[in-house]
This record gives sequence, structure tokens and C-alpha cells, in this order.
Amino acid sequence: MPTFITLVNFTDQGIKNIKDSPKRAKAFQDLAKKSGCSVKELYWTQGQYDLITIVEAPDEQTMSALILSVASGGNVKGQTLRAFDAAEFGAIIKKMG
Repeated sequence: MPTFITLVNFTDQGIKNIKDSPKRAKAFQDLAKKSGCSVKELYWTQGQYDLITIVEAPDEQTMSALILSVASGGNVKGQTLRAFDAAEFGAIIKKMG
């Protein structure tokens, strides 16, 4: 399955409800599983981003739907990156002209 890395920041609402963040993270993991995705890693971080997730999803549409569902709660916003392992990147390189 494709891998995605999401760089997440709390919104003002999310910071006001920061004590609920672990509970929201569990709800995210449950929703991901229900959607056919697998949360490989989820970390709260210091620095530019407040959280990062590494998720495997069946396809881009499924991942987009998952992220939009979470963002619609108003507690977080973020950027999602498609990640490639060595084999996938090697296949990309082979397609270069």
C-alpha cells in the first residue's frame, strides 16, 4: 500500500482542547483502520509541527478522505506527503528518459 506522511499543526481550537489530543489520536487510528488504512507511526513533536503520522492507505483517494474527515473536526490542519520506499523510488528512476 502507498505510504503517506502527514505533518500536523493544532488549530486554536485544538490547542484549547489539548488534553483531548490522545483521545483524538485514538479516534484517528480507529477511523483509519475502518477506512482500510494502517497508522504505522504517530508522534507528538516539538518544533515546526505538533504531530506527524505515517499511514499506509489503499490509494490517494482513501487517504484524502481520511485526512479531510479528521480536518473537518477543526482541531488540526496539515500537509500530507506521498512517501516512497527504496523499491518504489527505484521504479520511478527507471522510468526516467
